[in-house]
Amino acid sequence: MNTIKIFGIILIIAGALGLTYSSFSYTKNTEELKVGPVEMSINEKETVNIPVWAAAGVIVLGGLILLLGNSRS
Repeated sequence: MNTIKIFGIILIIAGALGLTYSSFSYTKNTEELKVGPVEMSINEKETVNIPVWAAAGVIVLGGLILLLGNSRS
């Protein structure tokens, strides 16, 4: 299996995960105040939304790479 086929499969899997979950969140740690030995930080929860059109486009792109990757070999 060559690297182009593997890349196409990875894109299809990533697009399917994007359609399945549609968003993910992570915690961002920021320093707000630092005075001498006293340090105050804030944990902010950020959410990233994945558009349906982008996930579907990645699946189509992965499929095209798999189909066209065979014709060049």
